[in-house]
Amino acid sequence: MKNRDWLVTGNGQYQACKTARNWDLLRENYRVHRFLTELENLLMDAEDESKYLPDIRMLVRRLIINSYWVQSQYLEASSQTGTSVLVLYDELGFPFTVQTVTFAPGTKSNIHNHGTWGVIAILKGEEKNTFWKRESHPDSEVNIESDKIEQTGELTLFPGDIISFTPDAIHCVEAVGNEPTVTFNVYGETDPTRRLEFDPVNHIARRF
Repeated sequence: MKNRDWLVTGNGQYQACKTARNWDLLRENYRVHRFLTELENLLMDAEDESKYLPDIRMLVRRLIINSYWVQSQYLEASSQTGTSVLVLYDELGFPFTVQTVTFAPGTKSNIHNHGTWGVIAILKGEEKNTFWKRESHPDSEVNIESDKIEQTGELTLFPGDIISFTPDAIHCVEAVGNEPTVTFNVYGETDPTRRLEFDPVNHIARRF
């Protein structure tokens, strides 16, 4: 089953969400500039941008359905790192970035969060997401998050699938299958103090 929508939250849980029908999203001359304008209008003056993830997923799906250009904008994966990033939009003063990311088969990311919301659409290949949550320990009457993380589940995504993340959602991704994985990624403005990578063996979280 393809063309699914998913939401991942900081507790490591993922849930299927209602997906708009492709037929209802078809538009003539729907190009990147229209997508950027609609996204900007959606996020204007938003206090909690994560509340708009369903609407952002719909805009992303509308774009990838209608724009062949977006489907063709990606780099070959680097032979050194196994991954490449092509930035399509990153303008000072606007609270989001747009990019495509390519992973060579077998390439796996570190375990990380993004310190902001994110919406990722699979354009080509297959991508396995593994989800984690930070453990908590009691400190008086307050639960304090530790740097120890616990795996909570896995989900393999296929072309047409879209997954969204709250800023504290933790995951790692791996390109599975025999061909490179290409994704279309939209991220909000990152809070560098909250963007972390996690070491599950030594129970360390550090900025990256």
